[in-house]
Amino acid sequence: MKQVRKPVMKLGITGGIGSGKTSVCRVFNVLGIPVFSADPEAQKIMNENDEIIREINKIAGKNLYPDGRLNRTELASLIFNDPGLLGSVNSLVHPVVFKHFKNWAEKQDTPYVIMEAAILFESGASNFVDRVATVIAPVEERISRVTFRNRLSREEVLQRIRNQMDDETRIRKSDYVINNEENEMIIPVILKIHEDLINHVNS
Repeated sequence: MKQVRKPVMKLGITGGIGSGKTSVCRVFNVLGIPVFSADPEAQKIMNENDEIIREINKIAGKNLYPDGRLNRTELASLIFNDPGLLGSVNSLVHPVVFKHFKNWAEKQDTPYVIMEAAILFESGASNFVDRVATVIAPVEERISRVTFRNRLSREEVLQRIRNQMDDETRIRKSDYVINNEENEMIIPVILKIHEDLINHVNS
């Protein structure tokens, strides 16, 4: 008799800009857990999916692909000032990202998989995972990380933080919290989450 493989459990990892989601995911990766990063996947879709490209240009009312690749700076400046435009682009791209995640997850053979997404709750991606871990860090540390990494000004980083869901709301909606403050040890916390998920899968 053919054994039916149980669907793998899905953990969502989210957090504000500069909180350190990528560092946390690297630790899970070392533990052998595959990670699907929603943001790079969305960027790839916006550059490679012809239908999405056509629709983005239609929504923007202009060609945002003058060199064959999406001018992300121009798109950001358009949607930054227009929540309606942002909603239109998101409702176009997010369903495709979710479909890719679902197909990807079905091919994995680990006890659980991870979806990393900055706007896990806002995008509706939280509906596609079983549990959520939120990564937090003090605002000043986040600003320092992002200004160093992305060459953004302090005010630009603060503006992005203000445009995202606040930590308190994320924490209320989450099953786990990982404090990625500089003097905090994140590995024991991640190991505990890992152990909890493995036990849940095996129970």
